[in-house]
Amino acid sequence: MREQNLRRGILLMVTTTFVFSVQDVISRHLAGTYNVWMVTMVRYWFFAAFVVALAARKPGGIRAAARSEVPLLQIFRSVLLVAEVWVMVLAFVALGLVEAHAVFACYPLLVAALSGPVLGEKVGWRRWGAIGIGFVGVMVILQPGFGVFNPAAIVPLCSALMFALYSLLTRYVGRRDSAATSFFWTGIWGAVVATLGGAWAWQPMSWGDWGWMGLLCLFACLAHYLLIAAYEAAEASAIQPFAYLQLVFASIFGMAIFGDTLRPNVALGAGIVVCAGLFTLWRERRRKLTG
Repeated sequence: MREQNLRRGILLMVTTTFVFSVQDVISRHLAGTYNVWMVTMVRYWFFAAFVVALAARKPGGIRAAARSEVPLLQIFRSVLLVAEVWVMVLAFVALGLVEAHAVFACYPLLVAALSGPVLGEKVGWRRWGAIGIGFVGVMVILQPGFGVFNPAAIVPLCSALMFALYSLLTRYVGRRDSAATSFFWTGIWGAVVATLGGAWAWQPMSWGDWGWMGLLCLFACLAHYLLIAAYEAAEASAIQPFAYLQLVFASIFGMAIFGDTLRPNVALGAGIVVCAGLFTLWRERRRKLTG
């Protein structure tokens, strides 16, 4: 039974990464015409409606989902995620899907590095070694000190740092609140913050682009739902490595749709980062299994 659940979890995670990649394609398309603040705001409106509908179906309803023991931390992590979405979509426009995702792929290494100061976890020398190697991979991608260095490459690195901190705070509040509560607060407070940031930047949108916006919201909700289902089907440490497929899917879409190019240093650096990240995830799973 466990093997069957693991296979289902892997399938769901692969599907999730594909859906997230499609979402990124639509985000880049819309952000190329409209400002990122408005695009994110409308997306979060649908996301908030989705989490409310999901919470209403659970035992205890919306009241139970909204009950939190750490409300200030829940608000902060929700604000952080909105800011991360803003930054990452800007990275898509500035760099393209390929290079933005190549740099963003380092976020599991940042999670490992920050797990000590944020969660009080012990980080051994092997994990620090993997983090260091992954940092070398990021430097290969960024090429600091060379004439081809693009300062915009720092943008997805900031996004990765923000998402790593968001992930750690999600684990931290998970010690006090349920996953349903964290998901509810993420959607509701995210919509509030996104509206405060995007209401002033409203732009008229064509009917055709409203169709793309509807698809963006649909894929965003579907991706989050699939991610929840994946983590319910199997342990996160077992299926998390498959999340790196988003880099593959995003690269394919970026080159096929937007004409992005895969420079040799980006391919090499991304390979180093992914290998270091997979080693870190393997070490974490082994540590949990051995107690």
